[in-house]
This record gives sequence, C-alpha cells and structure tokens, in this order.
Amino acid sequence: MAKILVIDDEPEMLDLIRIILEGVGHEVKTCSTGRKAWETIVETKPDVLVLDVMLPGVDGYSLQTQMAQDRVTQDIPILVLTALEPAKTIFEKASNVVGFLSKPFRSEDLLAKVKLALQTATK
Repeated sequence: MAKILVIDDEPEMLDLIRIILEGVGHEVKTCSTGRKAWETIVETKPDVLVLDVMLPGVDGYSLQTQMAQDRVTQDIPILVLTALEPAKTIFEKASNVVGFLSKPFRSEDLLAKVKLALQTATK
C-alpha cells in the first residue's frame, strides 16, 4: 500500500490516524512538529501527507508552502487536518492540497479522503 506521513501535535490524534491507516495496510510514519516533518518528508518521500494546521514552531501552512516551493516535494498531495473551518481559505490556492478533513472525523471519511489523495498522486 502507500507510505503516509501524519503530522499533528496531539499524540492521541497521531495514534488514532496511524491505527486507522495501518488497519487497511498503509505504512504510516508520524511527526509532532513541522521541523521534524520536513526532515521526514525529505528522507522518506511519502505518497501522501495528512497535515494538521496548528503545529508548534513551523506551522502546517508554512510546511505546505515550503513543500510547494521544492521540486522534490511539490507534487506530494496533502490532506489538511483541522478543527478550524477558516483554515480552508488559507489553503484555497495551494496546488499540493487535495482535500480537507475536519476534526473530529469518522474513520470512513479519513479513508475516503486518503484514497482520493492517492489517486491524485498517481496521475
């Protein structure tokens, strides 16, 4: 299956998403900061990112922007995870953002959005 990197500062959220995605066969790595996420993205080149907006230090928007400006990472699709509805407008024009998932979410919604993101990645 796919390599997925999940970035969120809440350990419980990281565990929940990891369990759901590994349950259907995906290889999942997790990070709790934007800085560590960037290192992991460059090292592992994941197929999809599940990215929280609110992170300590380098926030989700800054990380997405950095990825969009780098030739190696600009085509990795990002699923934005947020409890903040206005966050969607921040990412409206981001070419590498392929979807949004509002907290709290249902596992079926997460799996459906990840599937769509993977389809985007293979085009």
